[in-house]
Amino acid sequence: MKFFKLLLPLLILANIASAQTKKDFTQYVNPFIGTGGHGHTYPGPAIPFGMIQPGPDTRLEGWDGCSGYHYTDNIIYGFSQTHLSGTGIEDYCDFLFMPTVGKPEFINKQYASPFQKKNEQASPGYYKTFLDKYQVKAEITTSRRAGLYKFTYPKSKESNIIIDLKHRDKVLDSWVEIVNNREIKGYRKSSSWAKGQELYFHVRYNKPFKSFGIAINDELQTGLKKAKGTNLKVYIQFETTDQESILSQVAISAVDDAGALKNLNSEKDGFDFAKTYAKAKQVWNIELSKIDAVSTSKKQLTTFYTALYHSLLNPNLYMDVDGKYRGLDKKVHVAKDFEYYSVFSLWDTYRTENPLLTLIDRKRTLDFIKTFLAMHKEGGLLPIWPLANDETFCMIGNHAIPVITDAYAKGIRGFDTKLALEAMKHAVNRKQFGIDTYAKNGAVLADFEHESASKTVEYAYDDWCVAQFAKMIGAEADYQTYITRAQNWKNVYDPSTGHIRARNNGGWWKPFNPTEVNNNYTEGNSWHYSFSTQQDVNGHMNLMGGEKIYQAKLDELFTTKQGLTGRDQSDITGLIGQYAHGNEPSHHMAYLFNFTTHPEKTQYYVNKIMNEQYDDQPDGLAGNEDCGQMSAWLVMSAMGIYPVSPGNNMYNIGTPWFKKMTISLENGKKIIISAPTKSDANYYINGILLNGKAYNKLFLNFSDLANGANLNFALSATSNLNYLNGLQKPIMKISENLIVPNPIIEGPQETFKNKAEISITSALSNTEIYYSIDGSIPNRNSIRYIAPFSIDKDISVKAIAYKNGFKTSYVSTAAYKKITTNYTVKINSEINKSFTGGGNDALIDGVRGSINWRVGNRWQGFWGVDFDGILDLGKEQQVNAVSIDALQDTQAWIIFPSETEFYIAGNDMNFKLISTVKAPADAKDYTIQIKELTAKIDKTCRYIKIIAKNYGTLPSWHEGVGGKAHTFFDEITVK
Repeated sequence: MKFFKLLLPLLILANIASAQTKKDFTQYVNPFIGTGGHGHTYPGPAIPFGMIQPGPDTRLEGWDGCSGYHYTDNIIYGFSQTHLSGTGIEDYCDFLFMPTVGKPEFINKQYASPFQKKNEQASPGYYKTFLDKYQVKAEITTSRRAGLYKFTYPKSKESNIIIDLKHRDKVLDSWVEIVNNREIKGYRKSSSWAKGQELYFHVRYNKPFKSFGIAINDELQTGLKKAKGTNLKVYIQFETTDQESILSQVAISAVDDAGALKNLNSEKDGFDFAKTYAKAKQVWNIELSKIDAVSTSKKQLTTFYTALYHSLLNPNLYMDVDGKYRGLDKKVHVAKDFEYYSVFSLWDTYRTENPLLTLIDRKRTLDFIKTFLAMHKEGGLLPIWPLANDETFCMIGNHAIPVITDAYAKGIRGFDTKLALEAMKHAVNRKQFGIDTYAKNGAVLADFEHESASKTVEYAYDDWCVAQFAKMIGAEADYQTYITRAQNWKNVYDPSTGHIRARNNGGWWKPFNPTEVNNNYTEGNSWHYSFSTQQDVNGHMNLMGGEKIYQAKLDELFTTKQGLTGRDQSDITGLIGQYAHGNEPSHHMAYLFNFTTHPEKTQYYVNKIMNEQYDDQPDGLAGNEDCGQMSAWLVMSAMGIYPVSPGNNMYNIGTPWFKKMTISLENGKKIIISAPTKSDANYYINGILLNGKAYNKLFLNFSDLANGANLNFALSATSNLNYLNGLQKPIMKISENLIVPNPIIEGPQETFKNKAEISITSALSNTEIYYSIDGSIPNRNSIRYIAPFSIDKDISVKAIAYKNGFKTSYVSTAAYKKITTNYTVKINSEINKSFTGGGNDALIDGVRGSINWRVGNRWQGFWGVDFDGILDLGKEQQVNAVSIDALQDTQAWIIFPSETEFYIAGNDMNFKLISTVKAPADAKDYTIQIKELTAKIDKTCRYIKIIAKNYGTLPSWHEGVGGKAHTFFDEITVK
């Protein structure tokens, strides 16, 4: 009896474990979430982090067709083998298969078929639809490296499958071969986002096809079993009885056709569709069961588990079954002790997706790090945004670094730390994307690099991660170097506005509006980057003037009624005030209230975001899914914790979304998060217990959770500030090697007439500023700045700032040019506020814009309107010629004027047309170019009028179809 009493608890635990494994978590996953709106996800089946993602393609182009599918569509072109989950740029959708009946067609709009939403179904590992045109039921499931199709046909002697190798992107090279009457293989090299993606396939059918044909350039050839070219299509034909199913198993490889065949043969279940699907479902249940959430709301569970599902799709395995992979150097390598992956959306995922996996999938995280180091060795750089066998260099920063640092801080070992530090240092010291100007000047300068404000704060964060990693492995000298550089965010902090701003010509880019979306920021405006100081939150607070000012500014972020201004940026969605949950830079900001005396606002906004920015409908994501980041935010926030500063061990406490959640760790331990009073109204924290004891902090450390934990929240409908402010607040502060921010030199933009006044200030109080005007590098022996001074000639001002106990600032430099002509110009058209060129005299200041129109503030832009300007020479005089510089960057909607008219007049201002100049290049010419539009005059005149016709509405061939074109002008030259 005593033995039975001892055994009983073990039997109960065993039954609980068995019940958990039998729970079907996949019932709560709706792969259609995110396929509507701007989510850009796909509904096709995939294995967690799998190599192949077969599924339907309903859209051939456009931003909302990035994954190849959009929920609002009702036409299917076919089923391709690879898909991207929620990216903002289109690619993949390789090797299209399309079942048809009747005479084979080879043009996609001809062989495409309508379908109805009521016939469409998707769940983890499975997709089904019905092709109305052909009365064919299409079903798909998948294993890790191979997709399995089941096409059920009506009775027909002409039941076909079209294989389209030209589908979607630009084909650089391809070939196809009929291996036998049941197998086909092929190769495709294409250029889209990835400029030289190479992919092979091998497909096998359960039944011999009775005939086949290869079309080259859409013309059917006779007798060919092999073909090579850039426009290849294949058809195979079966005779089917009514409701007969043709099954095809397809595998891919980036290495070679032999690799695709090996991958195909490694999937032992062959054509057993039910078994393959059952295994896929089982794999998903194992992964999804890592987090067991309890709720009576199916809507909430569906929203949550679909988010977890999306969090586990990317990155993707990019390695054959024999360990071979194609590296970023385009060569074939063998992974000896790890699995090699691709599709790392690191600018997005370092924030939450990777920290989530560091918690629940540590083995795969180690493989990611080993993949990073392989990419460094083979491609020469830690990954930025690698796609297939290409580095796209998409987005900013070097965010493999925080992923490595965060993993190491949380105890993940087994990789070469010396190599990792070497790779990190190489990444943050190369001459690319303004990193060299950042290292030289302590900030990326808008004079030389676009998106400079965003790049500065993100480079500083990466430097902090380098410092933390160096410290953990004992590289003290490197720690000292990079903890200093980690403070470079201070060099773009403007104390007069409290915002992060772009530095230009020693001072600030002007004019400034924090709501303006422009080229100083990456997919955002100043609001979206003014709290991107996660490594130094308390340092930021101190520089702003204290907690009250910081909290008020943070409050303004969420409550301002001002809308977005500046250019249209589709990524900026999910707005709460100026907080933009639909894009990643905002994702940590609701948790920053924890650092203030109003932590209840963290709980309020986190709860609001979870409930309002996520839904169980196709448009249920606030913005692009971005390879798991949008969903991972919900998954971690639902736990009641969030990694504000990946690279350390701290999780900020938010508010849980469920009454109970159990997280199973790889070491067999469990984190149990309970909130028994949780309801729609109850989300404010009034008590915290950790392992049964009162917990008095607003944050948790990884060590509190790593070996399992019981975390209990007492929640209520009202906040208790006395209780919350009695809890220990998180601290994120750089306390060593404190720097003096760069001096701010304020004067005219770059040019002036007669005289100008110059002032020099610092964001840090009680600093000593010294400057020079003779070109020398200033020091304490130079002129000490006391008060503003005047200039009346061309001059270069250099300034440096000192403060005892702080590291001396970098030198700030401003150059000013005096305009000596007597010309004036009057612009009668509305100037785009984002591109003023520096003011009314921008077109006659003698300073020319560069081919990189995003840098400096020199080009004057006009959006959707004709340019109309009058130049006054001051008196009548002989003019031989006049010209105006124009720029074209069709990709960026900037197109040469369709025609430019030049008029002249004497003192009477009676204008006469003297010349008309047509556009110097076709609008479809995507080359970024500057042309001088010139008119011969050879007459006496005083006034010159220039009218340049705007291109107008962008046509169907442009991705911005329906939008208004810009025209860009800079210098008017008179001879």
